[in-house]
Amino acid sequence: MLKLPHNEVIPVLDFGSQYAQLIARRVREAGAFSVLVRPDITIEQLAEYNPKGLILSGGPASVYDEGAPRCDERLFELGVPVLGICYGMQVACQILGCEIKPAASREYGRAQIDVADSSDLLAGIPEHTTVWMSHGDQVAAVADELHVLASTPTCPFAAVRHAQRPFYGVQFHPEVTHTPHGIDLLHNFLYNVCRCTNTWRMTDFMQMQVERVREQVGDKHVICGLSGGVDSSVVAALLSKAIGKQLTCIFVDNGLLRKNERQLVETTFRDHFDIDLRVVDAAKDFLSDLAGITDPQEKRTRIGHRFIEVFKQAADDITDAEYLAQGTLYPDVIESGHGYSGAAANIKLHHNVGGLPEELGFKLIEPLRDLFKDEVRKLGEVLGLPENLVWRHPFPGPGLAVRVTGEITEGRLNILRDADEIVLEELTANHLYRSTSQVFAVLLAGVQSVGVMGDGRTYEHVCAIRAVETQDFMTADWARIPYDVLATMSNRIINEVRGINRVVYDISSKPPATIEWE
Repeated sequence: MLKLPHNEVIPVLDFGSQYAQLIARRVREAGAFSVLVRPDITIEQLAEYNPKGLILSGGPASVYDEGAPRCDERLFELGVPVLGICYGMQVACQILGCEIKPAASREYGRAQIDVADSSDLLAGIPEHTTVWMSHGDQVAAVADELHVLASTPTCPFAAVRHAQRPFYGVQFHPEVTHTPHGIDLLHNFLYNVCRCTNTWRMTDFMQMQVERVREQVGDKHVICGLSGGVDSSVVAALLSKAIGKQLTCIFVDNGLLRKNERQLVETTFRDHFDIDLRVVDAAKDFLSDLAGITDPQEKRTRIGHRFIEVFKQAADDITDAEYLAQGTLYPDVIESGHGYSGAAANIKLHHNVGGLPEELGFKLIEPLRDLFKDEVRKLGEVLGLPENLVWRHPFPGPGLAVRVTGEITEGRLNILRDADEIVLEELTANHLYRSTSQVFAVLLAGVQSVGVMGDGRTYEHVCAIRAVETQDFMTADWARIPYDVLATMSNRIINEVRGINRVVYDISSKPPATIEWE
């Protein structure tokens, strides 16, 4: 029997839509638990969830194409409500005997729907409202059992309901913000149709995971690699609550950390949570490996190899450890093509513990694998982690080595740490930290510029400020930080940090640029 984080589960069958994760998020935000599953999951596997309802996502294929993804045609035998979205609607309608054809007029983008029936799925939604369409096919002939709920001038069956079965279909995407009343529609499906009770809470998830970890670990010992980032910190706090002294955390000081990073980790986990924290000071080894190296990929490779060696040696000293805890998140599970569908897991190792190789011989514990990033932050708050740690911006695994262009030296790292601290201080002071996704300083060590300080000529480093806004870090736009804040950052860096005489602002988006410089 599958162990799930809640007893009200809405599986989302993923037919390949770019919005599939967004559907799952919207369901959770509305107070029910959702999980993405393969579209060809069997009815027996679905039954193990004891679902309150099912959602069939959109997808890029056409239902009449050879090899188009299909679902188990016995789906409706579960007797629970089903909501089909776009391609999901077409698949379900085809199973129910409807004809699907290429639309005479394709719809992409905003469209106006006219609501004909607002009794259940469309309850409270205006008679005329905007939705987001993205389809080239549509239901061409509606079986007698299907009742039209809404239409557009070119899509007569924009929303339908089956007369006998608890099936609803919408040709548009209610999960995107471009459909203003889409959340209302999903809420209606969850509570008016599926009769969910709005009880999905992070405190319930926390307690469920505590019990799951205790059952899995028994009296054995667990190692957790701490990086100071959000994911590994939340894992450590959760495991500490679950198994206490059976947990040992390893924090590797590689000499490439932000200013006061080590002190923050030690204070939080050794003093506040009373965790057995082993701090390994390997800064000299890492810096020695990087001496004279300027190629970014070579830097990353050397850092990765040294980290594995240092971590393995530290883990060998913990003789009774059988488990390695990792901060694998739900997007990692999805990207790997796995979940609860019954397929064998082959999840990529998480960067928070350095991408440790399988030959270390530990069994894995991944208590965050059901959560998205924002949910991990909520869990961190529930566990009592400090706000400044829970809401920290991401920090790359190779640390400041990818924020110093050119050769890495202790002197250059110290210059960057001081500049970066000023950037974050001003960001926080102006209440911009939570409204930006990632902000940091970069030292252009291979680029020096002429300047004048006092009556003297200087020839020193250039510092770049990088600030981005993003939802998923796959794409990002540069953040519009107010000019006066940037001016203060620049003035402080040039006046307070010896070795920098020029500050520039990076206004590149991703793509084509990346967020990090190396």
